[in-house]
Amino acid sequence: MVMTMGELWTQVGSLMATVVFVCAIIQQYFPVPLRAHIDRYAHKLTGLLYPYITITFPEYTGERLRRSEAFTAIQNYLATRSTIRATRMRAEAVKNSKSLILSMDDNEEVIDEYEGVKIWWTSTKVMLTNKSFSRYPSNDEKRSYQLTFHRQHREIILETFIHHIMEEGKSVEKKNRQRKLYMNSSKNEWWHKSNWRHVPFEHPAKFRTLAMDPEMKQGIINDLIKFKNGKEYYEKVGKAWKRGYLLYGPPGTGKSTMIAAIANFMEYDVYDLELTSVKDNSELKKLLIEISNKSIIVIEDIDCSLDLTGQRKKKKTEDEGDKEMKDPVKQAEKEEEKQSKVTLSGLLNFIDGIWSACGGERLIIFTTNHKEKLDEALIRRGRMDKHIEMSYCSFAAFKVLSMNYLDVEWHESYHRIDQLLKETEMTPADVAENLMPKYEGEETDECFKRLVGALETAKEEAKKKAEEEAEAAKKAEKEKEAEAAKRAEKEKEEKEAAAKKDEESSIYTAENNGIKCNGVATKEAKENGHMENDQNS
Repeated sequence: MVMTMGELWTQVGSLMATVVFVCAIIQQYFPVPLRAHIDRYAHKLTGLLYPYITITFPEYTGERLRRSEAFTAIQNYLATRSTIRATRMRAEAVKNSKSLILSMDDNEEVIDEYEGVKIWWTSTKVMLTNKSFSRYPSNDEKRSYQLTFHRQHREIILETFIHHIMEEGKSVEKKNRQRKLYMNSSKNEWWHKSNWRHVPFEHPAKFRTLAMDPEMKQGIINDLIKFKNGKEYYEKVGKAWKRGYLLYGPPGTGKSTMIAAIANFMEYDVYDLELTSVKDNSELKKLLIEISNKSIIVIEDIDCSLDLTGQRKKKKTEDEGDKEMKDPVKQAEKEEEKQSKVTLSGLLNFIDGIWSACGGERLIIFTTNHKEKLDEALIRRGRMDKHIEMSYCSFAAFKVLSMNYLDVEWHESYHRIDQLLKETEMTPADVAENLMPKYEGEETDECFKRLVGALETAKEEAKKKAEEEAEAAKKAEKEKEAEAAKRAEKEKEEKEAAAKKDEESSIYTAENNGIKCNGVATKEAKENGHMENDQNS
């Protein structure tokens, strides 16, 4: 007897209802150990009947400490497949690219094929709610890719296909690579899922346009090339593949431009680390782990970022009232206030401790306007391997700026400018500002004239300032001498007054002693007179 479609669906529905009922009974009345056994055997039975194998590639590995390279490679690999096979996609624009970069959207599936083998790719995203108490509640994303294929193709998938997608994904990433500028998220910005946010890195600085001494510039370039090609050397000497640079000098001398030029020369991403946004040393380690290879870690104005002397301000007292302590929000805020900040020890471990070896080919760059304020332990060789002084504009740096802004190799004003640059201090930023044309079609003579005028003004101001400082120092010295003379005169008067007082005290004592002596003599004389009278009688 042939079963109609309606009867078939009726039986299927009845079977499903029975299965649901049995599952509910097991869940409700069976003890946990027995349910575990049932689940295990049910899984084995499903494995025997289900002919497909699924491999999951999570986004993060190692307890979410590092982004999986396999996940990134698959993401790039599927970007080339999803354009013609996916129904929902995400689009991103890449600098200098005429087309958009498309990729699979979350919870989307595409069918792939490799050497005649049919493969299913699925992108999944699960939201995990953070159950811990916080005034900044957040949801955590757990993303992954799932690869499904028939079990009879296990060998070809595991031995060749996975290797193929890794190589293909890396090739696509290299082709579409867009360098990024990262910044660490504040601890209060709970809506950001990652510890780092980024924008495209588009700074145009090059060593060719960098205003500094050519020999110093070439020395930096040679050092960078040696580092970039030094993987085997660092392994040989047993050091982590990293190098530290300290850029120091007055504001406006090109420290930030130097960082951009290094990033463009090395083709590295830049991670701008704001220490004041880091909660404690533990969070600093998490930030370090998420930093990719081929990157530059930058801490600008490190002398102003934190008090790195290890001294911390005392926290507020805890007994601020029972009412405040009973408020869970205020109590949570107080707990956050109690959390320690980044210490000098934590930063040193970040630079060259054990955790600094989590990754390779990294440059660490500190900038400061006041090198003398930094702790010696922070900038010693081995941590900051190369110290680069970014000084005031020299004549060699000026010639680079002249070519950059005016495309001029020589001008009659050069001799005067050379002399003025030796006699005064002006930053490359100020030189460039005066050298830059102020309107379309401005003559180069006017630009050089303006620069010469600015240098002469700076020279006069420096001379005037030096004279004022000398006059102020002379005045202060005179005031100091006058104060010393006044103090000496006062001390002299005090000594004379004390001596006079001592003299008066001595005279008074002597007079008193004389009176006493005279009184005794008189008494004795009287007594002697009485005795004589008695004898005569």
